[in-house]
Amino acid sequence: MSDFEQYRRELHVHCYRMLASYEQAEDAVQETFLRAWRGREGFDGANARAWLYKIATNICVDQARTAKARTEVAWLTPYPDRELDEPHVVAVARETIELAFLTALQVLPGRQRAALLAKEVLGLSAAEIADLLGVSVAAANSALQRARATLRDHLPARRDDWAAREPSAAERDLLARFIDAHERCDAPAALAVAAEDIRVTMPPNPLRFDGRDAIAGLLERAFGPERDGDWRLLPTSANRMPAAASYLRRPGDTEFRAFKLDVLRVVGGEIAEITTFGYALFDHFGLPTRLV
Repeated sequence: MSDFEQYRRELHVHCYRMLASYEQAEDAVQETFLRAWRGREGFDGANARAWLYKIATNICVDQARTAKARTEVAWLTPYPDRELDEPHVVAVARETIELAFLTALQVLPGRQRAALLAKEVLGLSAAEIADLLGVSVAAANSALQRARATLRDHLPARRDDWAAREPSAAERDLLARFIDAHERCDAPAALAVAAEDIRVTMPPNPLRFDGRDAIAGLLERAFGPERDGDWRLLPTSANRMPAAASYLRRPGDTEFRAFKLDVLRVVGGEIAEITTFGYALFDHFGLPTRLV
């Protein structure tokens, strides 16, 4: 089984795409290795990677059957770019890992989701996809066609620079302005980098805020005289998108403590969307939980 360990990270990324959750992907990979161990005597040794992908994919398809498909995915979590860049992970373009793509994928039934990823990400043939899913070639092609048709209705119309492998210089500059505005508690400066139709979501919280007027109220609570304390932010990146880790120092405290992670979708030089997560995955981002 030690020979299989080299595939752990890329299997984790694959399961993450299928399930849109870092933690659920971790569970799926653990189950994959457990099933592989139990079935090792039936493995012919010809292609360990393909065998593991088949096990992992079918685990994820089974999990997808138990999850209600919807466009707002409550269990969505970010993925650290630094882990996407680990050895043995195939090149990961933004188009296949960006949060909007992952959310759209969750609308698809598990088998269609798997067929699309097998073709568009893994580059498998129709025959290989059929073998992966344990269906006929005709069924595999049908699943792929239906998946593509459905995704067209759920992906954002504007997908600037999705082929990028990491945030651009312009995006990093916008992130720096976002961080500066938040550390100075400057609401006008924060609004200045936001698109008029900006959207803010906070999975798993179902709340959603659309437009500058809506987020102005959020900024007033975060930056105003009644705010909970002072802010410190660190730049990072998630899902090939710029992100900021926020730390809050409450009155009477001497340290800034981990608070949240904002992942930014940038369109046309403005922040079009902010997806706000908790700090549970900070260690995977290489981020501290406290700052002095």
